[in-house]
Amino acid sequence: MSLSRQAADQRRFLAGPPPVALYVHWPWCLRKCPYCDFNSHPRPDHWRQASYIDALLADLDTELELQPLEQAVETLFIGGGTPSLIEPAELHRLIAGIRGRLDLAAHAELTLEANPGAADAACFAQALDAGINRLSLGVQSLSDAKLKAIGRVHDSAQARQAFAQARQVGCRNINIDLMFGLPGQNLGQARADLQAALALEPEHLSYYQLTLEPGTAFERVPPSVPEDDLLADMAEQGQQLLTDSGYRHYEVSAFARPGRMCRHNLNYWTFGDYLGLGAGAHGKRTDAKQGRVVRRVKWADPLRYLESVRLKQAAPDALVAETNELSDQDVILEFALNALRLRQGVSLSLFEARAGLSRNRLAGARARAEEMGLLERGASHLRASARGRLFLNSLLEYFMTDPPDEWLEVDRLGGGDRRDRASHRRL
Repeated sequence: MSLSRQAADQRRFLAGPPPVALYVHWPWCLRKCPYCDFNSHPRPDHWRQASYIDALLADLDTELELQPLEQAVETLFIGGGTPSLIEPAELHRLIAGIRGRLDLAAHAELTLEANPGAADAACFAQALDAGINRLSLGVQSLSDAKLKAIGRVHDSAQARQAFAQARQVGCRNINIDLMFGLPGQNLGQARADLQAALALEPEHLSYYQLTLEPGTAFERVPPSVPEDDLLADMAEQGQQLLTDSGYRHYEVSAFARPGRMCRHNLNYWTFGDYLGLGAGAHGKRTDAKQGRVVRRVKWADPLRYLESVRLKQAAPDALVAETNELSDQDVILEFALNALRLRQGVSLSLFEARAGLSRNRLAGARARAEEMGLLERGASHLRASARGRLFLNSLLEYFMTDPPDEWLEVDRLGGGDRRDRASHRRL
């Protein structure tokens, strides 16, 4: 399946570079969860956090040397791993170092991921004092039995306490990560778990399905998880309950109170730019003058990443493991991969602005997908139909020429609130 093409069409970013975000990856946890396939590792017994903060700031220097930043950064997301393990003084130094190197917009959204059991009131207070204005709590479940089944280090009381402590110190923008499809979970248990989370009244909730990812402990020794039909019922039940509770379902697995959508994640979904700092982080930058879109990937192994900082003086790009310039086909697919996750879709004028290509390049794919009922018909928008949202991977195939063996992973996006990754793979 090939896309419509115009030989004379060139990539031109008439609106200039897209908005830009900053993702910082903290790779260490108290313990690796058996379902987790993110770049995370148990915290070493003897190490200096200051060395990694030094590396992150050297990484940012490299990014700005390779491609200066012309506009203010709109969002910062510190993810992991468990970033709430960062010592308060080092978190202050990190954010101060970022502010000293680039323009962090006055209204910027600054998110810190935190796990119950690895954070307390003092941690949250120090984070807000450092400039954090949004917390993302990895609750995952409020059932002690289910938390134990998925290998979490906290219990339900600690999860509730962490939320209460965040509120107590003044945080008014909190996301909760919550999973369904947990080992042995039935429909009633999934509903009760979600109702318990809703009782906390978070501003944002990421509600996503447990998946048995390659390379994880759960893949090697799979637990008994619900069948597909039951998983579909859980997802539908959750969506209805969240909608009835006043949350807007704005992305595949993201729900928000009015005005509380995650701006950092929205930047990914609308094909904005982002710098990725830290072990295994990915970034995407647009060079509007040269008509190029470039991805840079950092060394995934934390020790290799730290070692590369020592080589930076002799080799300025030593921190960069891989650099790829995106082809037109890459740009088209990645735009669709992100934008079609949004419930409201996007305008074709946004495609032209962010991809630098004519909307005519999508004409063939759109026509075929509309004919199959996977896209809504419309001259000015790109939006999945209800059927297209159920079969997102089938829809995305219309925007591909040679389907890859594996779908892009979410951490390719650079990071953000946890979300369902199943739609990034073939159904």
